[in-house]
Amino acid sequence: MRKIRVGIIGCGGIANGKHMPSLRSIKEVEIVAFCDIIKERAEKARADYGTEDAKVYVDYKELLKDETIEAVHVCTPNRSHSFITIDALHAGKNVLCEKPMAKTAEEARAMVKAAKETGKILTIGYQNRYRNDSLYMKSVCESEELGDIYFAKAHALRRRAVPTWGVFLNEYEQGGGPLIDIGTHALDLTLWMMNNYKPKMVVGKTFKKLNEQKDTGNAWGDWDPADFTVEDSAFGFIVMENGAVISLESSWALNILDGVEAQTTLCGTKAGIDMKDGIRINGVKHNRQYIEKPDLNGGGVAFFEGSTGGKPEEIEASIFYNAILNGGEVCVKPEQACVVTEILEAIYESSKTGKPVYFN
Repeated sequence: MRKIRVGIIGCGGIANGKHMPSLRSIKEVEIVAFCDIIKERAEKARADYGTEDAKVYVDYKELLKDETIEAVHVCTPNRSHSFITIDALHAGKNVLCEKPMAKTAEEARAMVKAAKETGKILTIGYQNRYRNDSLYMKSVCESEELGDIYFAKAHALRRRAVPTWGVFLNEYEQGGGPLIDIGTHALDLTLWMMNNYKPKMVVGKTFKKLNEQKDTGNAWGDWDPADFTVEDSAFGFIVMENGAVISLESSWALNILDGVEAQTTLCGTKAGIDMKDGIRINGVKHNRQYIEKPDLNGGGVAFFEGSTGGKPEEIEASIFYNAILNGGEVCVKPEQACVVTEILEAIYESSKTGKPVYFN
């Protein structure tokens, strides 16, 4: 059995919480290289997840020189997603890059170009596609049970859950706050369900209304207002080329009771669907309104080629490595993730200028 030699670039929270644990479920993979600007983090990751001869790096370019490495996971702050991914692709590596694809749309488009030029596999870590409720909703959409989907909501609302560690509050490193952090998941789900990646116009507004408060009741402890340089909430309205519209709502801190995250609501000409309390489908049958709630606890066939089941992050990894080993398709295509980044950037731009942003 051929083993795929893997390198991890960025050994912080997302690598330890998602990427490296998920690789334990894939017998064809061995992690042989760990890179982090803080050497101690890379050394700990090697001790926890690496092979006996795994190497540690503080410069990702040195890791990329190892020609035996076939794949890398890019788990760094948003600012460095693009240039690390592009360098890795040109070094002959397949890449699973953490979301969002990039800090800017220009960088995302450069990543798509590099993947096409090199012929290597590139996918982005939108693991919420692989939840049971998401997979069921996608099946409903593909069966055309909803009809023409013309209105949707992308939900990413937290009442008081501002991440106070790492660089989450640093605009230079991340490019933004809740919009680019969790709003990106909700928007990806919504576009994927609608199978619509052609935006026409975006208008949006970001807010810094609560970031200077103290005694915040935050889930992870009070934030330092001096460090909170990104928005605390952001909202966008997206008009697609076919006339469909999407309302995107995101917050880390907002005076709201009904917080929901990484969810979508879809409204079509035949029925509607949302992710509240599992999955709810609504419509009219025999001249009566109905609500249908499927049981998501039962088993089912694998939705994607190469999927081994399990947790969403494990499914994500198994699809990526099946594409490398067997030529299968990745679910999250770089062109799709690029559109997500383009829309997010347009919301930020619209908020700055006070004007709509139009796509060519």
